[in-house]
Amino acid sequence: MIEKDIVEIKNLSAFFGTHAVIKEVSLSVKAEHITAIIGPSGCGKSTFLRCINRLHEVVHGATMTGDIFLNGATIYGKNVDPVLIRRRVGMVFQKPTPFPTMTIFNNVAVGLRLNGLKKQSLLNDQVEISLRKVALWDEVKDRLSQPGISLSGGQQQRLCIARTLAVNPEVLLLDEPTSALDPMSAGKIEELLRDLKQHYTIVIVTHNMQQAARISDHTGFFLTGELIEFDKTSKIFTTPKDSRTEDYITGRFG
Repeated sequence: MIEKDIVEIKNLSAFFGTHAVIKEVSLSVKAEHITAIIGPSGCGKSTFLRCINRLHEVVHGATMTGDIFLNGATIYGKNVDPVLIRRRVGMVFQKPTPFPTMTIFNNVAVGLRLNGLKKQSLLNDQVEISLRKVALWDEVKDRLSQPGISLSGGQQQRLCIARTLAVNPEVLLLDEPTSALDPMSAGKIEELLRDLKQHYTIVIVTHNMQQAARISDHTGFFLTGELIEFDKTSKIFTTPKDSRTEDYITGRFG
C-alpha cells in the first residue's frame, strides 16, 4: 500500500501574545495511520492539535506562523473557511463533552443538521451508522431520547467521537481522550481507534506511554514547544535518536 501524507505541517510556530508555545515544528501525518504526540505537560501538544483544525486562532491574543496543508492545500489561506476546516478535521477533547441539553440522538445529529441534512429518515440512518462506528449502537439504541449526559464516562466519550464522525471528517484529532476514563473504558477507546484508522487519519495527544506504544504507527516527542524527535513508534520506543526522548519515555522526567 502506498503511504500518503494527508497533513503536512511546515515551520509551525504558535503564540499566546509574545510567548511561543510551538517553535518551528515541521512533520507529516500519514493517511489512515495513528500518530501519537507525547511530551510533558505544558510542552505545546494541545496547542499543536488546535492549530491543525484552526481552533488556536479563536483564543484572544493567539497567533501562529508557518503553514499547514490538508491534502496538499493550505488550511490558512485567505479564502479558506475555518468552519469547513473544522468539519474536515474533527476534534475530541480530554473530558467527554456531550451537549447537556440534547438527547443521545441529537448529540450525534446536531452536526448533520447544521450541514443541511433535514430528512428524518436520512438522519436516522446516519445517526445509527455513526453510533455503530464507535460500537455504541447496541448499548443505546433503545434510549436514544435520553440525555447524552445520562451515559457513563466511557460511553459519553464514544458518543462525542460518533458526533465528530457523523460529518465524515478526513482527520480525527484526540486530546487525551482516555485520561478521564477508567481502564476498561480506556481500553474500549483504544480498540475503537485501531478499528477507525482503517478509514480515518488519527492524531492523538497522550501522556500514557504504554497507550502510545500500543496503538500508534508514528510518534512525535515534544519538549518546551520543540519537536525533539518524530519517527515510527517502534523506533521511538526502542531506539530513539535523542537522549531526551529516551529519558522521557523511560520516566526519568515528565
